[in-house]
Amino acid sequence: MGSPQSDASGYWYGPDGHVDSGAAVLKALRDYRAAEQTVRRSTRDSMGMGETDVLALRFLLRAQASGETVVPKDLSRILGITSASTTSLIDRLVASGHVRREAHPTDRRSVIVVPTAESDQEVRTTLGAMHRRMMSVAEGLTAEEARTVVQFLSRMAAAIDGTPAPRKIS
Repeated sequence: MGSPQSDASGYWYGPDGHVDSGAAVLKALRDYRAAEQTVRRSTRDSMGMGETDVLALRFLLRAQASGETVVPKDLSRILGITSASTTSLIDRLVASGHVRREAHPTDRRSVIVVPTAESDQEVRTTLGAMHRRMMSVAEGLTAEEARTVVQFLSRMAAAIDGTPAPRKIS
């Protein structure tokens, strides 16, 4: 990528070689995504897990915190993977000590997938400090700033998805 003056595409820079406000916002989003991807990669590496494994564990921990039970079919649906892939995923997570299979509380023919206390602690240790720093930034916003950020990010998600923009939040 060339210097601002040599970037003929104008994608990030205006015709005078300076970043305009819209491009500056997009650059900030890109920088945020790059930082987040670096942390995710580091987390996966430190936990010895692949991306799908980490996504599954995050889903399972959120469900557990909400008092919800998760069956393998739920993981297949949320991750967009086949039942065979889900079985392999659960087998890996069981073997690594991150989850366990338990009898379903109301359906004798089914099992639920439950994260272990150790995996919850590992995620908290690995990501806790970063989450606290991020929450501090978010909590430092005024109510109006928070509304603006939420509206902007919702509209950006709609723009990426090609879906109608959500209505303005009041």
